[in-house]
Amino acid sequence: MVLSLFPKKEIADIRYKTKIQPNKMETIKLELDEKKHGAFNLYVDGKKLGEMTVSIKPDLLTVYHTGVEPEGEGKGYAKKLLEEMVSYVRANNLKVLPLCPYVHAQFKRHPDEYEDIWKK
Repeated sequence: MVLSLFPKKEIADIRYKTKIQPNKMETIKLELDEKKHGAFNLYVDGKKLGEMTVSIKPDLLTVYHTGVEPEGEGKGYAKKLLEEMVSYVRANNLKVLPLCPYVHAQFKRHPDEYEDIWKK
């Protein structure tokens, strides 16, 4: 008899939420030019599959666009980019101006989660 700490449904839900990808190396890098324009770029096994274009000014990060390559769609990469951007903003005491439709929609859907960083 095999005992599990989690019911099978919870295990399935955890895997769905975290989008476990066995043997895949995922990296998100903030890459900016000298004017602080650039993107959070998501790489899987060294291949760029997603980006969130941004610019940074004192106290403000503006998000213009979030995109994922077709082969990366449905794997939670846009959400991972959003989470990385939010972590960066909070760590650097910035506000976010969400011009990107995806980011703006997430901020509107979850206002309590982003109220502290949302520049309205």
